[in-house]
Amino acid sequence: MVKILKLIKSWLFATKNGLIEPLQYSYQHRRLILMLARRDIVGRTSGTMLGAGWLLLQPALQLIGFWFLLDVVIKVRLTGGLSFLEYFLIGMLHWFFIAEVLQRSLSVYHEYASIYQKMPFPLAILPIITVLMSAIIFSIINGLAALIFVGISGVPIAILNIFILAFWLIPLCYLLGIVGIFLKDVAQFFPFLISFVMYLAPIMYQPEMLPESMKWVLDFNPFSDLIILIHAGLQGLKWEAINIIRPLIVWLLLLGPAWVLFRRSEPHIREML
Repeated sequence: MVKILKLIKSWLFATKNGLIEPLQYSYQHRRLILMLARRDIVGRTSGTMLGAGWLLLQPALQLIGFWFLLDVVIKVRLTGGLSFLEYFLIGMLHWFFIAEVLQRSLSVYHEYASIYQKMPFPLAILPIITVLMSAIIFSIINGLAALIFVGISGVPIAILNIFILAFWLIPLCYLLGIVGIFLKDVAQFFPFLISFVMYLAPIMYQPEMLPESMKWVLDFNPFSDLIILIHAGLQGLKWEAINIIRPLIVWLLLLGPAWVLFRRSEPHIREML
Protein backbone atom coordinates (compact mmCIF):
# COMPACT_ATOMS: atom_id res chain seq x y z
CA MET A 1 0.00 0.00 0.00
CA VAL A 2 2.86 2.36 0.87
CA LYS A 3 4.53 1.64 -2.48
CA ILE A 4 1.30 2.40 -4.31
CA LEU A 5 0.92 5.70 -2.47
CA LYS A 6 4.54 6.62 -3.28
CA LEU A 7 3.94 5.76 -6.92
CA ILE A 8 0.82 7.94 -7.04
CA LYS A 9 2.67 10.77 -5.30
CA SER A 10 5.58 10.60 -7.76
CA TRP A 11 3.15 10.49 -10.70
CA LEU A 12 1.29 13.55 -9.41
CA PHE A 13 4.59 15.38 -8.90
CA ALA A 14 5.75 14.49 -12.42
CA THR A 15 2.41 15.54 -13.88
CA LYS A 16 2.57 18.88 -12.08
CA ASN A 17 6.09 19.49 -13.38
CA GLY A 18 5.09 18.33 -16.85
CA LEU A 19 2.38 20.99 -16.92
CA ILE A 20 4.15 23.90 -15.23
CA GLU A 21 7.76 23.64 -16.44
CA PRO A 22 7.08 23.63 -20.22
CA LEU A 23 4.85 26.69 -19.73
CA GLN A 24 7.62 28.39 -17.75
CA TYR A 25 10.18 27.58 -20.45
CA SER A 26 7.79 28.86 -23.11
CA TYR A 27 7.30 32.16 -21.31
CA GLN A 28 10.99 32.65 -20.49
CA HIS A 29 12.04 32.01 -24.09
CA ARG A 30 8.94 33.37 -25.83
CA ARG A 31 10.92 35.66 -28.14
CA LEU A 32 13.24 32.85 -29.17
CA ILE A 33 10.26 30.54 -29.81
CA LEU A 34 8.51 33.11 -32.00
CA MET A 35 11.73 33.89 -33.86
CA LEU A 36 12.43 30.22 -34.61
CA ALA A 37 8.80 29.55 -35.56
CA ARG A 38 8.91 32.47 -38.00
CA ARG A 39 12.29 31.24 -39.31
CA ASP A 40 10.82 27.78 -39.82
CA ILE A 41 7.82 29.05 -41.78
CA VAL A 42 9.99 31.25 -43.99
CA GLY A 43 12.60 28.53 -44.48
CA ARG A 44 10.06 25.98 -45.68
CA THR A 45 8.91 28.16 -48.58
CA SER A 46 11.89 30.40 -49.37
CA GLY A 47 12.87 30.47 -53.02
CA THR A 48 9.44 29.37 -54.28
CA MET A 49 7.17 31.46 -56.46
CA LEU A 50 4.16 31.16 -54.15
CA GLY A 51 6.16 31.57 -50.95
CA ALA A 52 4.00 31.13 -47.85
CA GLY A 53 1.05 30.36 -50.13
CA TRP A 54 2.36 26.79 -50.37
CA LEU A 55 1.53 26.32 -46.69
CA LEU A 56 -2.14 26.76 -47.63
CA LEU A 57 -1.96 25.08 -51.02
CA GLN A 58 -0.34 21.82 -49.89
CA PRO A 59 -3.18 20.70 -47.58
CA ALA A 60 -5.71 21.97 -50.15
CA LEU A 61 -4.23 19.68 -52.84
CA GLN A 62 -4.29 16.71 -50.46
CA LEU A 63 -7.93 17.40 -49.62
CA ILE A 64 -8.87 17.59 -53.30
CA GLY A 65 -7.36 14.13 -53.86
CA PHE A 66 -9.23 12.59 -50.92
CA TRP A 67 -12.46 14.36 -51.90
CA PHE A 68 -12.28 13.09 -55.50
CA LEU A 69 -11.76 9.51 -54.33
CA LEU A 70 -14.43 9.46 -51.64
CA ASP A 71 -17.12 11.80 -52.98
CA VAL A 72 -16.79 11.39 -56.75
CA VAL A 73 -15.46 7.85 -57.23
CA ILE A 74 -16.71 5.90 -54.19
CA LYS A 75 -19.66 8.26 -53.60
CA VAL A 76 -19.70 8.09 -49.80
CA ARG A 77 -22.96 9.48 -48.39
CA LEU A 78 -23.62 10.48 -44.80
CA THR A 79 -26.77 9.99 -42.77
CA GLY A 80 -29.16 12.77 -41.86
CA GLY A 81 -28.63 14.76 -45.04
CA LEU A 82 -25.26 16.02 -43.83
CA SER A 83 -22.91 17.33 -46.52
CA PHE A 84 -20.05 14.88 -46.96
CA LEU A 85 -17.72 17.57 -48.29
CA GLU A 86 -18.27 19.82 -45.27
CA TYR A 87 -17.96 16.96 -42.77
CA PHE A 88 -14.88 15.55 -44.46
CA LEU A 89 -13.03 18.86 -44.83
CA ILE A 90 -13.55 19.88 -41.22
CA GLY A 91 -12.31 16.55 -39.88
CA MET A 92 -9.45 16.18 -42.33
CA LEU A 93 -8.02 19.65 -41.83
CA HIS A 94 -7.77 19.05 -38.10
CA TRP A 95 -6.20 15.66 -38.78
CA PHE A 96 -3.59 17.23 -41.07
CA PHE A 97 -2.62 19.44 -38.15
CA ILE A 98 -2.32 16.48 -35.76
CA ALA A 99 -0.33 14.42 -38.27
CA GLU A 100 2.08 17.26 -39.10
CA VAL A 101 2.80 18.01 -35.44
CA LEU A 102 3.43 14.37 -34.57
CA GLN A 103 5.49 13.65 -37.67
CA ARG A 104 7.73 16.67 -37.20
CA SER A 105 8.12 15.96 -33.48
CA LEU A 106 9.97 12.74 -34.36
CA SER A 107 12.70 14.69 -36.15
CA VAL A 108 12.67 18.02 -34.28
CA TYR A 109 15.97 17.37 -32.48
CA HIS A 110 17.64 16.30 -35.71
CA GLU A 111 16.25 19.35 -37.48
CA TYR A 112 17.66 21.86 -34.99
CA ALA A 113 20.90 20.00 -34.18
CA SER A 114 23.02 22.57 -36.03
CA ILE A 115 21.79 25.23 -33.59
CA TYR A 116 21.94 23.60 -30.17
CA GLN A 117 25.19 21.70 -30.74
CA LYS A 118 27.10 24.94 -31.31
CA MET A 119 25.82 27.00 -28.39
CA PRO A 120 23.91 26.79 -25.10
CA PHE A 121 20.27 26.28 -26.03
CA PRO A 122 17.08 25.43 -24.08
CA LEU A 123 16.24 22.03 -25.57
CA ALA A 124 12.87 21.96 -23.83
CA ILE A 125 11.41 24.58 -26.16
CA LEU A 126 11.95 22.65 -29.42
CA PRO A 127 8.76 20.55 -29.21
CA ILE A 128 6.87 23.75 -28.36
CA ILE A 129 8.21 25.38 -31.54
CA THR A 130 6.93 22.49 -33.63
CA VAL A 131 3.46 22.75 -32.11
CA LEU A 132 3.31 26.54 -32.29
CA MET A 133 4.46 26.77 -35.89
CA SER A 134 1.85 24.27 -37.09
CA ALA A 135 -0.83 25.87 -34.90
CA ILE A 136 -0.26 29.28 -36.49
CA ILE A 137 -0.54 27.87 -40.02
CA PHE A 138 -3.55 25.64 -39.41
CA SER A 139 -5.46 28.20 -37.36
CA ILE A 140 -5.48 30.34 -40.52
CA ILE A 141 -6.45 27.40 -42.75
CA ASN A 142 -9.18 26.19 -40.39
CA GLY A 143 -10.48 29.70 -39.87
CA LEU A 144 -10.92 30.14 -43.62
CA ALA A 145 -12.59 26.73 -43.96
CA ALA A 146 -14.98 27.51 -41.10
CA LEU A 147 -15.83 30.86 -42.68
CA ILE A 148 -16.78 29.13 -45.94
CA PHE A 149 -18.70 26.15 -44.56
CA VAL A 150 -20.03 27.32 -41.19
CA GLY A 151 -20.02 31.12 -41.35
CA ILE A 152 -18.36 33.85 -39.35
CA SER A 153 -19.57 32.34 -36.07
CA GLY A 154 -17.49 29.22 -36.72
CA VAL A 155 -14.17 31.02 -37.18
CA PRO A 156 -13.27 31.53 -33.48
CA ILE A 157 -14.36 27.96 -32.71
CA ALA A 158 -12.15 26.57 -35.49
CA ILE A 159 -9.14 28.58 -34.30
CA LEU A 160 -9.76 27.60 -30.67
CA ASN A 161 -9.96 23.94 -31.73
CA ILE A 162 -6.45 24.11 -33.16
CA PHE A 163 -4.91 25.60 -30.04
CA ILE A 164 -6.73 23.14 -27.75
CA LEU A 165 -5.41 20.31 -29.92
CA ALA A 166 -1.94 21.86 -29.76
CA PHE A 167 -2.04 21.89 -25.95
CA TRP A 168 -3.27 18.28 -25.89
CA LEU A 169 -0.49 17.14 -28.23
CA ILE A 170 2.40 18.57 -26.16
CA PRO A 171 3.10 15.37 -24.10
CA LEU A 172 3.14 13.33 -27.31
CA CYS A 173 5.56 15.83 -28.86
CA TYR A 174 8.04 15.39 -26.01
CA LEU A 175 7.70 11.60 -26.16
CA LEU A 176 8.15 11.43 -29.91
CA GLY A 177 11.07 13.86 -29.81
CA ILE A 178 12.98 11.49 -27.53
CA VAL A 179 11.83 8.38 -29.40
CA GLY A 180 13.07 9.92 -32.65
CA ILE A 181 16.58 10.19 -31.18
CA PHE A 182 16.98 6.87 -29.38
CA LEU A 183 14.69 4.61 -31.50
CA LYS A 184 15.32 5.80 -35.02
CA ASP A 185 13.53 2.85 -36.63
CA VAL A 186 10.21 4.27 -35.42
CA ALA A 187 10.45 7.03 -38.02
CA GLN A 188 10.34 4.40 -40.78
CA PHE A 189 6.89 3.03 -39.94
CA PHE A 190 5.42 6.11 -38.27
CA PRO A 191 3.75 7.46 -41.48
CA PHE A 192 1.92 4.12 -41.80
CA LEU A 193 0.88 4.31 -38.14
CA ILE A 194 -0.50 7.83 -38.60
CA SER A 195 -2.49 6.73 -41.66
CA PHE A 196 -3.81 3.68 -39.82
CA VAL A 197 -4.98 5.76 -36.85
CA MET A 198 -6.65 8.21 -39.25
CA TYR A 199 -8.77 5.43 -40.75
CA LEU A 200 -9.81 4.41 -37.24
CA ALA A 201 -11.12 7.92 -36.52
CA PRO A 202 -14.51 9.21 -37.78
CA ILE A 203 -13.09 11.55 -40.42
CA MET A 204 -14.25 9.89 -43.64
CA TYR A 205 -17.36 8.42 -42.05
CA GLN A 206 -19.72 9.11 -39.16
CA PRO A 207 -19.41 7.07 -35.95
CA GLU A 208 -22.89 5.59 -36.46
CA MET A 209 -21.88 4.26 -39.89
CA LEU A 210 -19.55 1.70 -38.28
CA PRO A 211 -21.00 -1.79 -37.67
CA GLU A 212 -21.84 -2.45 -34.04
CA SER A 213 -19.11 -5.07 -33.86
CA MET A 214 -16.51 -2.43 -34.83
CA LYS A 215 -17.56 0.52 -32.68
CA TRP A 216 -15.18 -0.55 -29.92
CA VAL A 217 -12.41 0.78 -32.17
CA LEU A 218 -13.59 4.35 -31.55
CA ASP A 219 -13.53 3.78 -27.79
CA PHE A 220 -9.83 2.88 -27.83
CA ASN A 221 -8.76 5.72 -30.11
CA PRO A 222 -8.56 9.06 -28.26
CA PHE A 223 -8.29 10.86 -31.60
CA SER A 224 -11.80 9.64 -32.38
CA ASP A 225 -13.13 11.53 -29.36
CA LEU A 226 -11.27 14.66 -30.46
CA ILE A 227 -12.74 14.48 -33.97
CA ILE A 228 -16.23 13.93 -32.56
CA LEU A 229 -15.86 17.00 -30.33
CA ILE A 230 -14.60 19.08 -33.26
CA HIS A 231 -17.64 18.18 -35.35
CA ALA A 232 -19.89 18.87 -32.37
CA GLY A 233 -18.43 22.35 -31.90
CA LEU A 234 -18.55 23.36 -35.57
CA GLN A 235 -21.52 21.41 -36.91
CA GLY A 236 -23.65 20.76 -33.85
CA LEU A 237 -23.35 16.97 -34.11
CA LYS A 238 -23.99 14.83 -31.07
CA TRP A 239 -21.36 14.11 -28.46
CA GLU A 240 -21.19 12.58 -24.98
CA ALA A 241 -19.30 13.37 -21.79
CA ILE A 242 -17.09 10.32 -22.34
CA ASN A 243 -15.71 12.02 -25.46
CA ILE A 244 -14.13 14.63 -23.16
CA ILE A 245 -13.21 12.28 -20.32
CA ARG A 246 -11.20 9.77 -22.39
CA PRO A 247 -8.82 12.28 -24.06
CA LEU A 248 -8.39 14.07 -20.73
CA ILE A 249 -7.39 10.83 -19.00
CA VAL A 250 -4.93 9.98 -21.80
CA TRP A 251 -3.42 13.48 -21.59
CA LEU A 252 -2.99 13.28 -17.82
CA LEU A 253 -1.47 9.80 -18.04
CA LEU A 254 1.05 10.92 -20.66
CA LEU A 255 1.97 14.32 -19.24
CA GLY A 256 4.11 13.25 -16.28
CA PRO A 257 5.95 10.31 -17.93
CA ALA A 258 6.67 12.36 -21.06
CA TRP A 259 8.29 15.15 -19.06
CA VAL A 260 10.26 12.74 -16.85
CA LEU A 261 11.54 10.90 -19.93
CA PHE A 262 12.58 14.16 -21.54
CA ARG A 263 14.40 15.44 -18.43
CA ARG A 264 16.29 12.15 -18.04
CA SER A 265 17.21 12.05 -21.73
CA GLU A 266 18.09 15.72 -22.05
CA PRO A 267 21.77 15.40 -20.96
CA HIS A 268 22.33 12.75 -23.67
CA ILE A 269 20.60 14.41 -26.63
CA ARG A 270 23.70 16.22 -27.87
CA GLU A 271 25.72 13.02 -27.64
CA MET A 272 23.30 11.08 -29.85
CA LEU A 273 23.29 13.55 -32.74
